[in-house]
Amino acid sequence: MSRDELSIFSWVAATVFALAVGVWRPRRLHWTVLGSVLLFAALNAGAGIYVLNHVGDPRWSAGEPPLSAPSFSGTPMVGQFLGPLDDSLNAVVGGVNAFLAFKQALPIALGFLGTSGWALLVSFPLGILATVISYILERRRKADFEKYRATVDQLKVELEQVKRQISSGNSLDTALPAGDEVTDVRPELLRRG
Repeated sequence: MSRDELSIFSWVAATVFALAVGVWRPRRLHWTVLGSVLLFAALNAGAGIYVLNHVGDPRWSAGEPPLSAPSFSGTPMVGQFLGPLDDSLNAVVGGVNAFLAFKQALPIALGFLGTSGWALLVSFPLGILATVISYILERRRKADFEKYRATVDQLKVELEQVKRQISSGNSLDTALPAGDEVTDVRPELLRRG
């Protein structure tokens, strides 16, 4: 993959992750957005580390060929004595080539690592926002659950009152405490019976 393909890959992977998980779990969209930003940061950091691990790769060079050392061993009469000089010169030129490759790869790696840093910087407020949204949703769920529990408890009390009235033979006209909240079907039942 080229430098541009690596950059595009991190954007595409984070977007696909956000869309796939967003469709799969739409109620947790705030966590999905945070996860996609963190995935984007991780992919860019991985790309930066990959570039630094492969500094000699020609994809990072600006099209400049590596330097080569001249050979002195082929010179007439003294060439056989200059063989060790060739080895030393090749080692120096190899070091210079490694330095130039690192110099060419470093801005690319820093670009990826900088993008990863910006994504991590954005993820902190997103994490706080996701936590606040989760807290609000949890409070709302808890309030709804308490409301349903209160309704069930009230209906249990009314059921016990109806059971007592039926067992004692009292009239069906006794008003129930939640008479306004529950529809009364008794007149319809009495007409049918």
